[in-house]
Amino acid sequence: MSRVSAREQDVRLLAQLMRAEAEGDLELGMLMVGNVGVNRVVANCLDFVGIRTIEQMVFQSPGGFEAVQHSYFYQPPRERDIRLARQVIRGERYDPATYALWFFKPSGSCPPTWYNQQHSGRYKSHCFYIPRQEDCPNVF
Repeated sequence: MSRVSAREQDVRLLAQLMRAEAEGDLELGMLMVGNVGVNRVVANCLDFVGIRTIEQMVFQSPGGFEAVQHSYFYQPPRERDIRLARQVIRGERYDPATYALWFFKPSGSCPPTWYNQQHSGRYKSHCFYIPRQEDCPNVF
């Protein structure tokens, strides 16, 4: 059972996003970025009210992903990228991104909060942030 509905083109789009945002953090980093994306589709809260599809999530503006503004996002996904995207669509989650709706790459350490969201952990170059459960129960 999938956590979100996804056509083949959605799987490929999520794979492109995961690669563009976190290829340098290897497979686990890419999976965590995928977790954030899928969480945004199911959240229906805060900045993500009305985001119901992978395509809406990837191209959300404002509040979307910086990678879509760069040419490297538009590389065709590799088989490995597609496999990883399918894993997160199926519902596999990885800490510290299990319930995260945001991540960013700081120049130093991760702040304890980011735009009033709680830091859930760091993996390689990215800091992950979660909403309060009462603000976004669908994520949990």
